Amino acid sequence: MQYEKEELIGAVKELIDLMKESGLDYLKVKNDSFEAELGSKPKNPPPAPAVAPMPLPIPVPQAQNVTVNAAANTADAPAQAAAPAVDGKAITSPIVGTFYSAPAPGKPPFVKIGDAVNEGDVVCIIESMKVMNEIQAEFSGIVEKIEVADGEAVEFGQPLIILK
Repeated sequence: MQYEKEELIGAVKELIDLMKESGLDYLKVKNDSFEAELGSKPKNPPPAPAVAPMPLPIPVPQAQNVTVNAAANTADAPAQAAAPAVDGKAITSPIVGTFYSAPAPGKPPFVKIGDAVNEGDVVCIIESMKVMNEIQAEFSGIVEKIEVADGEAVEFGQPLIILK
């Protein structure tokens, strides 16, 4: 059976109108010796069983036994001296998500250490619930340190980039 395009479209629209008038919600058609199924979905489906949300574990700080001796203090001194103190303002994460330093894989990062940043400039992206959120600088400065690695999970309020 061959139909002209307009005839077929008209027939389908007429079928849709008939289904609406009859209260039918779906039409299932199968081929190879033809099979059709018309039906309607229940108007008030039974409620889904309530599932209680799974409680999240809450980290509990644990007490540590600390013994102080002169040898331990001198061993820690070079490690502390190697980590320079960071002075500046932190651009923090406004949401929980995944940190991305570039607009797409293979693209250059939004900012690098030493770059000048103006208030309102996009400095990174945080993906949260499959949405890419551009994070803008809240103030101007020079990028002194990037606190987070590309692809790393971040928390609300976590420092991302330090500006001088």
